[in-house]
Amino acid sequence: MLLPLTHEKAELIEVVRITAPETHLRAEHLAGDEVAIWDGPRASRALALIGDLRGSELHRCFFPGWGVRVHSATDLLFRLAFCFECHGVRLWGPGVPADQEGIEPFDPASVPARELLREFRGVASG
Repeated sequence: MLLPLTHEKAELIEVVRITAPETHLRAEHLAGDEVAIWDGPRASRALALIGDLRGSELHRCFFPGWGVRVHSATDLLFRLAFCFECHGVRLWGPGVPADQEGIEPFDPASVPARELLREFRGVASG
């Protein structure tokens, strides 16, 4: 997926287990339980996996189970909410150009998507 240019400033990622997925279609904030903070190489790896996500056919549900808040050293850059059921990832936040905000399809069966989901599940269980 095409990440906003601000991803180059990323230093920290908050991993969020979304608790009210029905609210995330147009929500301003990414709400849920913060289950991990990734920085350094782990944050870089997560962004690389996200950047490697490729398109698929978007389904209709959009009930995301996982999200991330991506931060620079001083500011929130953007948020992502992932629905592995409908193949949609929503991108929004202060560091996202208006024409890039919204839901983009991704292939949840792809290697990067499976690895990202494994990482999410790993922090939730451990």
